[in-house]
Order: sequence, then C-alpha cells, then structure tokens
Amino acid sequence: MNISAVRAAIADAVRDAIPSLNCFGYVPDAPAEPCFYAGEVEIEYDAAMGRGLDELQITCRLLVSRGDDRSGQEALDRYLSGSGPDSVKAALEAARGAPGEMALGGLAHDLHLMAVQGYSLYQVGEVQYFGAELLVRVVGPG
Repeated sequence: MNISAVRAAIADAVRDAIPSLNCFGYVPDAPAEPCFYAGEVEIEYDAAMGRGLDELQITCRLLVSRGDDRSGQEALDRYLSGSGPDSVKAALEAARGAPGEMALGGLAHDLHLMAVQGYSLYQVGEVQYFGAELLVRVVGPG
C-alpha cells in the first residue's frame, strides 16, 4: 500500500463529506480549527498469504477550538457522533465503497474506524484545542 496516498485519501473522504473541517493527510504544523488529520501509522506486514495483505493502523486526530469550554466540546461531540451530517464515522464508512468495491478509491481492500480515544485537551505549539484520536484500520495489498 502507498501509505501517503492512503493517508491523503482518508483526509479527502472526510473533507468531501464535511466541508467545514480542514483536513490533512499529514500532521500540520499549525492546524486551523476545526481540523482533522491522519497522523501516526503502525504497520503490520504480511497479515495474510505472505505479502498478500498488510494492515495499517492510522491514528487520526480531530481538533476543535477551545475558545469556549462548552461549545468546543459540543462541536467535538458532533463530529464524533456515529451518524449525521458532521459525523466523521459516517464519512469514513462511505469511503469503504459499495460491496465488492475497493475502499478509498481503490487504494485498499477495506477500512474501519475502530475506536475513539484520548478525548482531551491537545497542545500544538502555543495553542490548546479540544480533541480526540480516531483509530482507523486499513487493510490492503502488500
């Protein structure tokens, strides 16, 4: 799998579904909130059939303004909802493609948002954001 292309496709899928989010396939130096980006990658090579399948676990981050405690957390909750127009989960599920199709426009066999963790304050440079980590599993050709 082309890891950079997979990360960019994840960001594109979220951007296409939720235009109000600034989305990046890399870790930005100075994110403009609200922001979604594909961050760290863990790779499990040779998950099946020798070099047949690799699995990636990509830690994505979702950051929103901390300007007001309550409104910032409500915005984060809206993006983390399992459904609705601002749901990152729904955006990623749409990127899986139709049954029998490859995910992420042909880059992978499948992807799955496995969990959300680290709902907390995040500091990037001098700025604090409310945020969370989204663990995305991607399975594709080795």
